[in-house]
Amino acid sequence: MAAWTWLVPAVSAVLLVIAIMAGAGLLLVVLCACALIGAVFAAVHHAEVVAHRVGEPLGTLVLALAVTVIEVSLILSMMLGGGGDKAVLARDTIYATVMIICNGVVGLCVLVGGIAHREQSFRVEGAGAGLAALIAMSAISLVLPDFTVTSGVGTYSRWQLAFTAVVSIALWAVFVFVQTVRHRDYFLPGRDAANPEVHGPPPTNREAWASFGLLIVSLVSVVGLAKVLSPAMELAVDAAGAPKAVIGIVIAMLVLLPETMAAVRAARADRLQTSMNLAIGSALASIGLTIPAVAVTAVLLDLNLVLGLEPKDLVMLALTFLVSAVTLGTGRTHVMQGAVHLVIFAAFLFLAFVP
Repeated sequence: MAAWTWLVPAVSAVLLVIAIMAGAGLLLVVLCACALIGAVFAAVHHAEVVAHRVGEPLGTLVLALAVTVIEVSLILSMMLGGGGDKAVLARDTIYATVMIICNGVVGLCVLVGGIAHREQSFRVEGAGAGLAALIAMSAISLVLPDFTVTSGVGTYSRWQLAFTAVVSIALWAVFVFVQTVRHRDYFLPGRDAANPEVHGPPPTNREAWASFGLLIVSLVSVVGLAKVLSPAMELAVDAAGAPKAVIGIVIAMLVLLPETMAAVRAARADRLQTSMNLAIGSALASIGLTIPAVAVTAVLLDLNLVLGLEPKDLVMLALTFLVSAVTLGTGRTHVMQGAVHLVIFAAFLFLAFVP
């Protein structure tokens, strides 16, 4: 086990205790921010170790749940801080996650892979199924609230929230079953389909239990540090004169950073199938698990929750899914497709700061 994998969670936990006891000064805020980023990487690393040991489909559940705990903790820690502007935080974060993955991550992977290998291929059957589920989840969670009449514009009633939570987690569960059991070959590169055991030997029980313990420490540190840093994050956004939606983008980028790096490395190594699996799987888990967690919290604590997107964002979401359907519809990619996705991603970032 590399030294950083246990040292980062330990330092993060210590800084969390110091921040709680002594208060967060400027220096401590900077150190806690660095520790938070490190703890996210450590949590994902240890989740991967545990996932490798337990195998599929439990391995996929471990990875998805670990990332979702990080995202939900960051969202809820700020929502529970109060304020009317927190009602849109979950919406902004989930929308940002979809845009970052479908345009930023996919575009970067396709562009890097195209530069290195001219053309790359992947299984349309798996990518198409994932994109269909993602479109359905996004429409139910982020689009329909703008058109329902039971509650205010952009909101759901309690029963509508419950329905959205159930169908989101159901779709995600079906996708996980298809990906890991029923049609596992749809998500394997051609050279791996005949030999599923292409990964290195699984870690020992001792290594897996050690990673499980460090995973718990990392997740607790992420939750606590997010709570400590949320006021500083809001002040920084206000000082920069940026819209509140930027907070959701920051949260999504922080959570998706490890997966983005892994996906780009895979594309550069001519394993675009792995990149697509990471990207689509992360997007589906973000909606399929985050929406139910946020909806249940909002209902139990009687929090105001706005899910419906603004008209500008509805157009960007529709454009993203239209282009994604074209990109994922052939099973082959080149640099032009990557460039188109990255231009849409740049437009998303620009319009977030200059709405």
